[in-house]
Amino acid sequence: MTMIGDDLQQVNSRIAKACVTAGRAPGEVRLLAVSKTFGPQAVREAHAAGQTAFGENYVQEGLDKIEALADLRSSLEWHCIGPLQSNKTRPVAEHFDWVHSIDRLKIAERLSAQRPAHLPPLHVCLQVNVDGGANKSGVPPEEALALARAVAALPHLRLRGLMAIPEPATDFEAQRDLCLRAHAVYRSIRDAGIALDTLSLGMSADLEAAISAGSTMVRVGTAIFGGRSYGKPA
Repeated sequence: MTMIGDDLQQVNSRIAKACVTAGRAPGEVRLLAVSKTFGPQAVREAHAAGQTAFGENYVQEGLDKIEALADLRSSLEWHCIGPLQSNKTRPVAEHFDWVHSIDRLKIAERLSAQRPAHLPPLHVCLQVNVDGGANKSGVPPEEALALARAVAALPHLRLRGLMAIPEPATDFEAQRDLCLRAHAVYRSIRDAGIALDTLSLGMSADLEAAISAGSTMVRVGTAIFGGRSYGKPA
């Protein structure tokens, strides 16, 4: 097994252990391997070790990898998890399977209009700013329900849930408290009658706290692929 395969196995073990500790079934939490800044070969190695879902922050980098790994396309699931500008919606609608970062109706409307008819609906999550940080993307919690209702009504999209990136915290309880804010928004939208099934929450440093707080999908990069260099992907 490769180093990436070993690290992937360790992350999956962390997820399973966190689920048991939280009284949840391991199958309730999916792993999204965040492959940004790592090249196609790293994705191939992770895929060979059993990973199928990969997250990309940068649209063009993701498109390049999708093209380079076209031979694996039927067994790979590509998630756009970075901030999305209006001029980037078309290639995302045409080539990705999921978008996690919708925080404006305009972006969702463009994705819906630009999703090719021969493809299944694009799975989408709303990004919620649970901390209120002025420089962070995401819809404010108090506006999330209205946006969810509008996005759920669009054709060619399937609203799956919410995504959040809480501020870093140093201990488990502080991490969990931040994650619980996101879960509260998720629960309130479900209670309003919108059928969500995905809470994209938790990364390498806080996945245990996120799982304890109800996350159904953790986004892990560093613990699988190693430290990042923000130059050209390897």
